Amino acid sequence: MCGIFAYLNYNVHRERRYILEVLFNGLRRLEYRGYDSSGICIDSSDLASVPVDQSIIHSKSFRPLVFRQEGNIEKLVKSVYEEVAATDLNLEELFPIHAGIAHTRWATHGEPAPRNSHPQSSGPGNEFLVIHNGIVTNYEVLKETLVRHGFTFESETDTEVIPKLAKFVFDKANEVGGDESVTFSQVVIEVMRHLEGAYALIFKSRHYPNELIACKRGSPLILGVRELNEQSNSEPLYDPKFLPNNDDPKELFFSSDANAVVEHTKKVLVIEDGEVVHIKDGGVTILRFDHGKDKHSGSLTRPASVQRALSVLDMEVEQINKGNYEHYMQKEIHEQPESLRTTMRGRLIRGGSCKAKSVLLGGLKDHLKTIRRSRRIVFIGCGTSYNAALAVRPILEELSGVPVTMEVASDLLDRQGPIYREDTAVFVSQSGETADTLHALHYARENGALCVGITNTVGSAISRNTHCGVHINAGCEIGVASTKAYTSQIAVMAMLALAIGGDTISNQARREAIIDGLVDLPNKVREVLKLDEEIKDLAKLLMAEQSLLVFGRGYNYATALEGALKVKEVALMHSEGIIAGEMKHGPLALVDENLPIVVIATHDACFSKQQSVIQQLHARKGRLIVMCSKGEASLVCPGGSCRAIEVPQVEDCLQPVVNIVPLQLLAYHLTVLRGYNVDQPRNLAKSVTTQ
Repeated sequence: MCGIFAYLNYNVHRERRYILEVLFNGLRRLEYRGYDSSGICIDSSDLASVPVDQSIIHSKSFRPLVFRQEGNIEKLVKSVYEEVAATDLNLEELFPIHAGIAHTRWATHGEPAPRNSHPQSSGPGNEFLVIHNGIVTNYEVLKETLVRHGFTFESETDTEVIPKLAKFVFDKANEVGGDESVTFSQVVIEVMRHLEGAYALIFKSRHYPNELIACKRGSPLILGVRELNEQSNSEPLYDPKFLPNNDDPKELFFSSDANAVVEHTKKVLVIEDGEVVHIKDGGVTILRFDHGKDKHSGSLTRPASVQRALSVLDMEVEQINKGNYEHYMQKEIHEQPESLRTTMRGRLIRGGSCKAKSVLLGGLKDHLKTIRRSRRIVFIGCGTSYNAALAVRPILEELSGVPVTMEVASDLLDRQGPIYREDTAVFVSQSGETADTLHALHYARENGALCVGITNTVGSAISRNTHCGVHINAGCEIGVASTKAYTSQIAVMAMLALAIGGDTISNQARREAIIDGLVDLPNKVREVLKLDEEIKDLAKLLMAEQSLLVFGRGYNYATALEGALKVKEVALMHSEGIIAGEMKHGPLALVDENLPIVVIATHDACFSKQQSVIQQLHARKGRLIVMCSKGEASLVCPGGSCRAIEVPQVEDCLQPVVNIVPLQLLAYHLTVLRGYNVDQPRNLAKSVTTQ
């Protein structure tokens, strides 16, 4: 996965320095999507000043300036300004119209290096430039074809075939009809016909100065629109619903997500799969490309244009800033009381003296009867989202009486596991764009299952392609290691269990206790956050360790998996979450006086079994850290034989929300103490949009 960003100013004068800073800031907002290399492209001179009748001739003399750098965004910024200082490039030059593109990369094909960074080029002269998020699965076949036609390749990326294919299409078209015989959109659509895989692309070309084209299939992409008042350079008071097609001054943005756009405008268009968005002469044209229908068309054509309405982002710039915190992960851990409250707002109906407490999930109400009649419910996810679903499986089985199975999305696809028409498949993904989960969704739909989405992103691919679903409303999460999205996912799926379970008299008391527990959950999480300094002291004792084991069972097997995942993700320490019932079937061999072991033993139906586990580990001189319910340290650590972390007691099915917080804090403090980047852990990125 990568972050792509583009900025075009039209009929509003902007200095080159300003344009550079907009592009750099856009990349900074997207850096969580990938940060091993980056690049930008701007124009070397003012193409808008060229007379219209000479634009084709003169555009070829103005080479786009491409800057690419290994490492994070700040390394790119430094290298660009150093290169500018070594040349006579004028940073104060004004551009009434200018189109710039930028990219931050998470390597999939080719090591992090300038040659593999984007923008990727068609060759000498940079006639066509492309930035790409996704994977072209048939790039090797395309590369072989282009090599036979005389193209040479400089990178190991799959992306490089795209600009070279665009040049090939352009040259072939102009062999017959001359320089103006083919439009930019025709070139791009012809390229799309040959591409397989998932992608979001932005094209820039010397042959079509001051134009940009974006298209997508599977990967996320939005268009931001900011119409300006010519005198004040501010947005007008009116709020036009449709895309602008006039000469009024405006700024237009393409971005992988809203984080990079919201500081400029809240008016956006979520680009759909198969749409080709062409910005030219201040107007925005949307063409619809049907990959199945148009793929085998034999000539350059222009599909019909479509009309789309703008929507308004429901987010503020403050949500994507760190505020008073040093890191996004730290901020997001401490935001969990409020994010949980937002997740549950308007969904818990506590009733009156004569009315039962209930749950209202508007996105599911028309499908609840179908879900209750399901042969089984299948949770499908990856990583943290899978762990959140695993935490909720017991309560869903208890309340619904429907068998619940768990599937890792990639494994389901590898096995082509059976999915039936009578199944309900629940797809859990923070971003709503996770590639494996999205492919599993298409597989489940093909097999006729009812598909339910649980995501944090309105308008995401999963929320658009499922039959129904629930948004977790956790707010923007920028730290690569998920924290508040995890706890909100558990809260939403607990409410899902309550909604599916109905209101039978036999489980009414249990249901009402869970609803009361959900209402009070933000306060309990706030209470746990007071352990921050205690956990920091524990991290100091563990910072030099190489491994950590986490034992859990029942509801807290998922907590063990997720806590271990957080530690390995950001602290780069080997950690393993283990179901405690399997301890004697291998893991016990690892136990000695040096290996730190976390045992989750809060009070629930498995408590006595966890006490037995602690005794067995203690008998083998295990170095124990036990998480227990408040006031029960003496029951799990007799005689102070181990270190206890006491947390508030809540309903057993909600305890994973409380119990994960100390492990999130532990992972955070370990990472800081070990000197690693908390928000950008090595080799990882936030949204996994490639398989």
